[in-house]
Amino acid sequence: MSYALYRGYYAVGGTGFLPGRPADLAQFRLINAAGAAILTFAAVLPIAILPLWRRLRAQTVLLVLCWMIAVGCCVHALVDSIQRVLSLTGRLRIDYPTSAWVTIDHRAADLQDLFFNEPWFLLEGLGFAALGWIILGPGSRRRGWAVSAVAATFALTVVGLLSATGVIGKVIIG
Repeated sequence: MSYALYRGYYAVGGTGFLPGRPADLAQFRLINAAGAAILTFAAVLPIAILPLWRRLRAQTVLLVLCWMIAVGCCVHALVDSIQRVLSLTGRLRIDYPTSAWVTIDHRAADLQDLFFNEPWFLLEGLGFAALGWIILGPGSRRRGWAVSAVAATFALTVVGLLSATGVIGKVIIG
């Protein structure tokens, strides 16, 4: 929920800690308002779906949802964090669209993403993975679910890094 508040701060016009000057402040505020709403929904979702776990038919859908969110958020966090470390060490240049930023401090943007944005994605992904893990209980179904999530996270992280570093063409999922 704290990440939603952080985005909400920018949505209501806060400018402290920005790594640059947005080209269009109204658009920047709108993007952050949408982000704050999505993040609030994502924070409440695990609690909201708990009663549905008792319904046998809903369990499969919920396990798929947990798997997708766990993999997606963990991949996002891993790829972006590694990109930011590569950028900080001078091994990768992240180009920002001039339509989004008038000025940008690359180091400040890297540090802000690394310490404020990506930890949330990792925690959200691990939280949904833990929820699926707990609900499945012991057994081969749990192991298969977890192994497939780890394998997908690894494969998609590799693809994301190969794309980000220009080894393969641009890959955008979602």
